Parts: sequence; C-alpha cells; structure tokens
Amino acid sequence: MTVGGGPVHVLALHGWFGSARGWGGLPRLIDGARFTWAFPDYRGYGERRDVPGDHSIAEISRDALAVADELGWDRFAVVGHSMGGSAAQHLLADAPGRVTHLVGISPVPAGGVPFDEESWALFDGAARDPGARKAIIDLTTGNRQSSYWLDLMVRHSVEASTVEAFGAYLGSWARTDFTERVAGNPVPALAVVGEHDPALGAATMRATWMTTYPNARLEVIAEAGHYAMEEAPVRLATILEQFL
Repeated sequence: MTVGGGPVHVLALHGWFGSARGWGGLPRLIDGARFTWAFPDYRGYGERRDVPGDHSIAEISRDALAVADELGWDRFAVVGHSMGGSAAQHLLADAPGRVTHLVGISPVPAGGVPFDEESWALFDGAARDPGARKAIIDLTTGNRQSSYWLDLMVRHSVEASTVEAFGAYLGSWARTDFTERVAGNPVPALAVVGEHDPALGAATMRATWMTTYPNARLEVIAEAGHYAMEEAPVRLATILEQFL
C-alpha cells in the first residue's frame, strides 16, 4: 500500500512480526503533502501470503527494488523495522546509488544476531507456537505492556504470515552477514531504538550501526521497546520526518 503523495519517497520494510499493514499508528501520521510512503508485503506475508520464494533478506531487497521500479522511483529513502532493518541495509548494498537516506527502527544489524541455545529455541519455535511469539514480544518490549496488546500483536503476526515463511525468515535475518558490503557507506543513516528493547537497543547500535556508517545517528525513544510504531508513534513519526 502507499500513503501520501509528496515528493519525498520512502520505502518501508516491515519486521518479522509485521506486514505492510502492521505499522501501528505510523501511517496515519505521515505528512502526505511532503512524503509518499510505500509499504510492501514480503513473500509469505499479507497480500503476498501465497507468493512462493526462498524467504531471505536478499529476496526482500530484490522485491523492494522491484516495487520502487514499479512506482517509478529512481531515488528514495528506505526505512526498515527489525528484520526489515537488515533488508533495508541489504537494499543499500544492492543499489547504493538509489538510496538517499537509511533508517533502521530497532534494526537487525548487517552482521545478523547471535543467539544462545535457549534463545534460539524460543525464536525457532515461534513459527508454530503463538505462546512463544507472545513471550518474544513481551521480552523485547521490556515486560511492560499489557497482555491484551501482546495478544493483538500475536494475532496480527499469525494472520499476516504463513508458518513456513515466518520460520524461514528467521535463519536469514539472524545468520546473514553482509557487513563488508555496506561498511563505510556515506549515506545518512539513522537508527531509532526503544529504551526498553533489551536486544536491539542503544548498546547494540553503538557496537554495530554506529561503527558501520560514518554518517550515522542514534535516537533513543524513552517510552518504547522494540515496537516504536506501536508504543510511541507520534515521537517516532516526528523523528523520521525531521531526518527525512
């Protein structure tokens, strides 16, 4: 889907638990006179649930570039949440001359995410276990949010993705390392993280994002964990608008 009709073009790549329609309050806060945002689904998600694929970060990047081509966008900003943050960086590696700005919202680093055995078991089991999905969302938002909201997030993720695609993407975003392809890229690169995200928060960004991109910035949202578009949408929209 697209939102707005402004001259600044933004491609938005959703997270593992998300979809094109899983961006919380962010879409309604877009200044449509200034920006045009495109929100594609990945293969196996949303309106593309039945589209086959290998469900990889590289595939997301290729498909996202195809969306930009279909829209006639030669140059655009790319925003990615979580898994989509990895895909956004992969897109930068694939088409560095086309990306004007890079934004990661609690982004998975270009080098992937190391898991201990217990954590991997939890995440790996989430494809078929809604309880594991709820535990992950609760953990990554700092065990602060209501059970009802957590259930809504789980319901969306279950309804918006196939079990096969959800499971396959985990191995790609967690274990893909293309850091060498983006390290030193001078694109303006903003990382936005929630203060209550224990895994992809400020410390992780300082060790990854901030050392990868020479023109990097880091913004921390106090009242958010991993899902700033749900937990603090007005603040997130303001930060993105000012950067883009």
